[in-house]
Amino acid sequence: MTINSIVRTLYCINQEKLIKMKIEQIYTGCLAQGAYYIESEGEAAIIDPLREVQPYLDKADKAGAKIKYIFETHFHADFVSGHLDLAKKSSAKIVYGPMANPKYDVYRATDGEVFELGNVKIKVLHTPGHTMESTTFLLINEKGQEHAVFTGDTLFIGDVGRPDLAQKAASMTQEELAGTLYDSLRNKLMTLPDEVIVYPGHGAGSACGKNMSKETVSTIGEQKAQNYALRADMTKEEFIAEVTDGLQPPPAYFPMNVKMNKEGYDSIDEVLERGATALSPKEFEVVAEEIGALILDTRDPVEFAKGYVPNAINIGLDGSFAPWVGALVPVGQPLLLVCPVGREEETVTRLARVGYDKTVGFLDGGFTAWQSSGKEVDTVQTISAEKLANKYASGGINVLDVRREGEYLSEHVIDAQHVPLDFLNDNLASIDPDKTYYVHCAGGYRSTVAISILQARGWRNLINIEGGFDALKETKIQKTDYVCPSTL
Repeated sequence: MTINSIVRTLYCINQEKLIKMKIEQIYTGCLAQGAYYIESEGEAAIIDPLREVQPYLDKADKAGAKIKYIFETHFHADFVSGHLDLAKKSSAKIVYGPMANPKYDVYRATDGEVFELGNVKIKVLHTPGHTMESTTFLLINEKGQEHAVFTGDTLFIGDVGRPDLAQKAASMTQEELAGTLYDSLRNKLMTLPDEVIVYPGHGAGSACGKNMSKETVSTIGEQKAQNYALRADMTKEEFIAEVTDGLQPPPAYFPMNVKMNKEGYDSIDEVLERGATALSPKEFEVVAEEIGALILDTRDPVEFAKGYVPNAINIGLDGSFAPWVGALVPVGQPLLLVCPVGREEETVTRLARVGYDKTVGFLDGGFTAWQSSGKEVDTVQTISAEKLANKYASGGINVLDVRREGEYLSEHVIDAQHVPLDFLNDNLASIDPDKTYYVHCAGGYRSTVAISILQARGWRNLINIEGGFDALKETKIQKTDYVCPSTL
């Protein structure tokens, strides 16, 4: 799919043909998302495709297969599915579960309905709870055996889908949705044979769950033994309490993605064409001023710190790029890009995956072109962890920790001010513009993002700690383990 995608392939072999059935998990690390390609006897199905669809078409064409179905497990909140473009380009049928109500033509399957794909079958299992339309798809192989289940956001490896995202649409509380999910898991998925393979929609790093494993494939038996939410002796009340405990607010872009998946969106081809407009430094500056576009610099944070276009925000491509854009950049904001040269299309594509379709162009030649034009340049001040530790020992140092709550609670610098990057925009008033802050995250990616946001809004006395908390731990700076008051 892109340089961020990993393809895992399972081949099922019998004596008649070398390849009887093929399943590919196309895993995109930036979103921790798994899409699936299933093929049998020249017919293919795609489950939960990403926004860019040409790779699926190319894969089927190379295999001499025709895409027959596009199965959607639910209205995704964390990415924009490519089902509409893929259906137009392949003539495949879009299939949702029983309670889906999109504003475009689809086939709404009934619970238990079976679809034939070559010599295999795909059975619809309606499994509401994460959302009410949530549906899983059971693959039955050539021998009639229940072989694998594609669980979307209903069942993850080590976790289950969060039940708080669809409260408004379902007119239910998160507790009611959690109770519905409990029933779905126990009545539909936990009754499957232990050897059935589990292919989830997401892995560790996704905001769609809270306890997901780094593994992206398991079995029903393994999950019944290892997944906290599938304990055999767990009551519904216990399930509701544990699944709803500790849920963090969802990223701000989630509702927009649900709306796009439910109502439709511009073709990815149109989005790429708009975003692929190369602009000279002068044109770039004019466009930024005329339309009030946000300048998004996607280079490595170390390179960004050495020099950047004033007022640019740094969110590096080689981190959790799309989720951080979704958490920090206003929905619908026009964007101008400063990219590593040669990665402009990749950047526009990855923005489109999470619904940021208003990229209006990129700086031709990257930051080097801007610098060569003689235009103003801004920088990020930095300090080594060792020098910061020495300063800290003398007192009077303000440390700003932008890691997530769990990281901070585990261990932090004594007296550090904590403002998680996720919630920086909501807590600007707590950061005194007249003070000098030494800013850190775990390794340097998020702290550079935070400093770029603050400097774009007028803060100047900000110094990035090189290597972040990982480097600070190797010094003699005072740290503390923190015990949450609720556990005392």
